[in-house]
Amino acid sequence: MTRRSVLVTLFITNLAFAQDPVTIALENFASGLDSPVDIAHCGDERLFVVEQAGVIRIVSPDGTVATAPFLNIQDRVNDNGGEQGLLGLTFDPGYTGNGRFYVYYTAGSGNGTSRVSRFTVTADPDVADPASEEILFTVAQPASNHNGGDLAFGPDGYLYVGFGDGGSANDPWNNGQTLTNPLGDILRLDVSGESGYTIPADNPWTGLANDTMPEIWASGLRNPWRFGFDALTGDLWIGDVGQGQREEVDFWPAGDNSGPNFGWRCYEGGIPTPGISDDCPPITAFVTPVTAHNHTDGWCSVIGGRVYRGVEFPRLSGLYIYTDYCPTPYFALQPDGEGGWTRIQVRQSNGGTGTSSIAENSSGELFVTNVNSGTVKRIVDECPMPAPTITVNGDQLISSPADSYTWFVDDEEIPGADTQVIVPEVPGVYYVVGGFGASCELTSGTVLVSQTSLSETGTNDFAVSPVPAREILIIDGIPGGTVRIDLLDMAGKQVLSANVNGAIRMNLEVDELRNGNYLLRLIEGDGYVLQQRLVQVQH
Repeated sequence: MTRRSVLVTLFITNLAFAQDPVTIALENFASGLDSPVDIAHCGDERLFVVEQAGVIRIVSPDGTVATAPFLNIQDRVNDNGGEQGLLGLTFDPGYTGNGRFYVYYTAGSGNGTSRVSRFTVTADPDVADPASEEILFTVAQPASNHNGGDLAFGPDGYLYVGFGDGGSANDPWNNGQTLTNPLGDILRLDVSGESGYTIPADNPWTGLANDTMPEIWASGLRNPWRFGFDALTGDLWIGDVGQGQREEVDFWPAGDNSGPNFGWRCYEGGIPTPGISDDCPPITAFVTPVTAHNHTDGWCSVIGGRVYRGVEFPRLSGLYIYTDYCPTPYFALQPDGEGGWTRIQVRQSNGGTGTSSIAENSSGELFVTNVNSGTVKRIVDECPMPAPTITVNGDQLISSPADSYTWFVDDEEIPGADTQVIVPEVPGVYYVVGGFGASCELTSGTVLVSQTSLSETGTNDFAVSPVPAREILIIDGIPGGTVRIDLLDMAGKQVLSANVNGAIRMNLEVDELRNGNYLLRLIEGDGYVLQQRLVQVQH
């Protein structure tokens, strides 16, 4: 006579992040600011918030805004137009030793002149010297809009500066496709000297005999209002503001200085610009956007974001998070595993009109400015609690504590299985979805439950060799009769299968399997597992 029992084997517990949708929340951090448009840090715990009129303010880690400004240059800033003013800030990689930082602002009257300047801090770390200004680069603006304004140091230590195409509609001067002026381009400058700047030797247009500007590193941009480097990989992400149809996000890998051209004015968000593109090369000649959003969906002015590299919210790790100036959702881009990107919505609303920048502090946590509300908010994981875990106790599966429980087997919900502890009744892959509060549901890892038959007098164990297996796995002592051999990976997926008809020894070829642990099962013709054991493959 044969008796059957349930054998529970804990297999894998790291699927929760991949299964659960990520949503973010905007947590109040600082208020009372005047049209904040940018945030930077100098390597310590302070945030430096740029106010468009020409003031930089310090915000402490508890959200307190310092009364005295870090820098006040309102006397030289032209902020009469909506896209003019003090627009960008970044600190020198050697700031701790040299006290230098860089700003981008509009000077003069009317359309004004875009100016990139270097300042230094005083002996007081909370006060900069407005008289220390060294003007590094200027360009007269033909219109009051599309000023660009962002600047940042790349992983190579060079200063990158983004300029818009000069304004108006359809880039009437064709600045985006012209390399004789900085408009519609990103410049790359070496500012490591005592004064001024030099041209990096590997800039794409260095050493040309014509009038191409050697400062230019990338072209074909309409208004790269906010761009940023991935703090881990050094890759560049650009939010390039569109015209009448689309908003686009562009990507360029770290270390590639071949001179990317992102396509404006010929193409807007990957589609031809009416009346312009007929005279342009095909779109394959340009770098196309990673993603784009239509104005018909409410988008009007993309706000390029950052890749989350903080430590407080692991589920956000590696996500490029961005939104729009107009009321739209927040979205994120994540690698699709095939060299591309998958777009996911991570928040239903960005809180209304006025989002102006997404930036990070020295720890990689993300913050958002809004020019209309005068606020800084922090991006947080809406469900930061740990996902439930499953432990095995005899024939029981036990979830870690949650507010509610929904158990699944083989991706099907188990009717009535809504308690912390269950006894599995059928073989399969089990997991639990734990509910936390009103809106958070998180998924555990999986547990493989295998059903096996045991004789009253015991069973004859089979043997496997070599350990670990390299190219061939040898199985000895296979029970007589019709038996199937299955090899499963650690996610419970069958990777090999073979039928045995009376043989007591069999060889499995495992040379094409990945290194790791696998479950080897001997299965009767009626589907019951006779025996099983873990085996290792190591080439």
